Amino acid sequence: MRNAPTPLEKIQSTALAAHRRAIEAQALPGETMQQAQMRYLRESDESDVDIPKGKASASALRKMPRGDAQADLFVPSMWDVATKDSRSLMDVAVFRLSKRDKRAGETIRYDLVDGYVEVKAGPDGMASVWDYDIVLMAISCLTEAMNRHREGLCEKPGRTVRPAVVDILKFCRRSDGGRQYEEIENALDRLKNTTLKIVRTRKGRGGRTMREVEGEGLLSNYRVSSYAQNGTVASVEIEVPNWIYREVVESKHPEILTVHPNYFLIEPGLGRFLYRLARRVAGRGRARWSFKLIYKRSGSLGSFKEFSRMLRRLISANDLPEYTLAEDEGKSGPMLIITNRDALPGELSEAIDNEADA
Repeated sequence: MRNAPTPLEKIQSTALAAHRRAIEAQALPGETMQQAQMRYLRESDESDVDIPKGKASASALRKMPRGDAQADLFVPSMWDVATKDSRSLMDVAVFRLSKRDKRAGETIRYDLVDGYVEVKAGPDGMASVWDYDIVLMAISCLTEAMNRHREGLCEKPGRTVRPAVVDILKFCRRSDGGRQYEEIENALDRLKNTTLKIVRTRKGRGGRTMREVEGEGLLSNYRVSSYAQNGTVASVEIEVPNWIYREVVESKHPEILTVHPNYFLIEPGLGRFLYRLARRVAGRGRARWSFKLIYKRSGSLGSFKEFSRMLRRLISANDLPEYTLAEDEGKSGPMLIITNRDALPGELSEAIDNEADA
């Protein structure tokens, strides 16, 4: 006997039905559903936005993909939700920032005030910051379903999310061309085989210090369905790890932050890390972090000198979503000043200063 559909499956079924009706109404004679959808995605290029003149070489943002403005027509509404991220690990890179260095079998360790975080890569390579887009989508969908649950509109969501590949590409603001479909499977493999070990110390009963260790992957499990004739991926099934599910669904006060949609257009891996750091530590105000501490938290393999050069290029471009970047001198070296563009004067009276942690 088949199990009753989950709340996420009910939402997806309704959205997919509306999506299919819209595509079928616009299909040309003799076109299949997939052909009609892909044709409109290819032809919808009116939303392409060029980088402003004079900034093309310095901008951290890539162009919007073709069809980016067609979300309502081509993507089920359940994926057209605000992007969310887990606040707890936004100030360390739990992934590699380089497209070139796969870092297979390597471990990155971040020492924190109350413990440390280790990121361990599988034999096929460490998950990248671009792979992590899929985790952001899963967090966002769980958050949306949980909000609906609190409003009494659906049951409590489970740990499994079942998007179509086109949904993933549209949510992450990627084009549908090239090897994008094949790369989805590779990204899922790296996410599953990149594990986190989080060690924290806390005061227990009687004043005794307790050491807590937790280890999980960036994803628990996945399943991919593809067409045998050409290998094109049709859909995926993603099981989020317990640490994400607990934080989004089971926590009374989830530490989830909204991410600007242009985050997905940030091209450099360091630029993406800086945005996540800014969102975590500056919020609606301002924060000061030393270059040295940012270098340590980025997991960079390069020298500090080369890292500082790349950081200054991003400061010069100064076009990350929501935040401005500036350099200042600190007691132990250069400092990065991160300021929310829309912050009110009262919100900038005190800056969070992390120079002491460098």
